[in-house]
Amino acid sequence: MITLRQAVSQAGEDRKAIGHFNVSTIDAIWAIFNAVRDIKAPAVIIGVSEGERDFIGLKQIVALVKSIRDEYDYPIFLNADHSYSFERVKDAIDAGFDSVIFDGAKLGIEDNIIATKQCVGYARSVNPEIIVEGELGYIGDSSKVFDEIPASINVGEDNLTTPKDAKDFIEATGIDLFAPAVGSIHGMLKRVNDPDVNIERLKDIAEISKVPLVLHGASGLRAENVSEAIKAGMSIVHVNTELRVVWKNAIKLAMQDDPEEVTPYKILKPAMQAMKNVVGEKLKLFNRI
Repeated sequence: MITLRQAVSQAGEDRKAIGHFNVSTIDAIWAIFNAVRDIKAPAVIIGVSEGERDFIGLKQIVALVKSIRDEYDYPIFLNADHSYSFERVKDAIDAGFDSVIFDGAKLGIEDNIIATKQCVGYARSVNPEIIVEGELGYIGDSSKVFDEIPASINVGEDNLTTPKDAKDFIEATGIDLFAPAVGSIHGMLKRVNDPDVNIERLKDIAEISKVPLVLHGASGLRAENVSEAIKAGMSIVHVNTELRVVWKNAIKLAMQDDPEEVTPYKILKPAMQAMKNVVGEKLKLFNRI
């Protein structure tokens, strides 16, 4: 079976992207996997944030994803999304995750480099195949739906990751993947499309980057903008908030339609289908299908 490292490399060469979708419940896992199989996407990444893996269970999410990969012989991988300390990264590595992200975006660049480098060193000592991603530039840390861009997030050009800082950060840390701040935000806006990814800044970073790039905060972005970002160098695209929104809305509708229903899996089936539909559309976009 193709490894995650190989899948990411191939996506970059083909100017396509691997979809990274976060989960909190098992119905979301099946929604994503069934969509991936229908589309016949080359690979997919299941992501779990600190809160999500605390809710599911660290070893339990590893077992779930591995069992699907083994049973169906399909390249479905597991990522420890947005870990804010070395200890949380270490826990995920020890549990058997395929990849980890140390999120030091709120730190100064020097402190971010030190902490990220520590994570890389530990991953290499345990298993060189574990992929480590680093982040530089703050784009928020919430998956809420906003009326407007929060004041704490600056998407102006002066706050985007610079090519020089990107180059220095990648070389100093030895990371395998890099997530720059290029205009997207975590979460999404209610009434208008999210701010566009700055394609020119992305191209400048991609030109100097020696590792594949990752787009965070893709929920709410225009499809055309995502396509441009993938062509410009994004090899992995993260989606979370859009899935949470359709999951919640589908459950609300199911309970309104049949308020006497008490069987959880029957209530969750429409939510699972709603998530599958979103994942399918995203995968078509990411893979130019």
